[in-house]
Amino acid sequence: MPASVIQPRPVGLRTYNPLIDPVHAKPVLVEEHTEDQTHIFLTRPYCGALLFENQSSDARDHCANERTFLSWLRLSMYLAVVSLAIIISFHFTHEPTRLERNMALPLGIVFWLLSLTCLANGFANYARTVMKYSRKAALVQSGWKTQVVFTVVGTAILGSCILFLSTDPQA
Repeated sequence: MPASVIQPRPVGLRTYNPLIDPVHAKPVLVEEHTEDQTHIFLTRPYCGALLFENQSSDARDHCANERTFLSWLRLSMYLAVVSLAIIISFHFTHEPTRLERNMALPLGIVFWLLSLTCLANGFANYARTVMKYSRKAALVQSGWKTQVVFTVVGTAILGSCILFLSTDPQA
């Protein structure tokens, strides 16, 4: 056989890539689990990729759901960085005043808790949406929990901005 002919890979033989699939798990076919009462994330193999049948706009919807989770993750990371920045260096002059030292830790903890809340809310929304996709259930994104989290985060940011502006740097 000439060397220029490429042999097709046998069907069912997957190449192993540790960056994409570090545990080398088989994918989970979601269509086989539509009648199960267990959550789709709890089906074996646990680390396997979830494979959905692409009907109509399913692929677009799954990508939108992943982008939404990544947006929650990004917000969570921003709040965690702000939390650490406030705890480590919350002062306007070379040396922090007593008031600034007293405000730094509680304000940092508030932002850290908001970061964890955003992460939990984002993952819960993602998991709930994937579960509804897997059961082919009608999905309406109602967001009172999301609105509450955003209201609390916005209030904390606005309150901390007012606090920063009202703190006298000369005191």
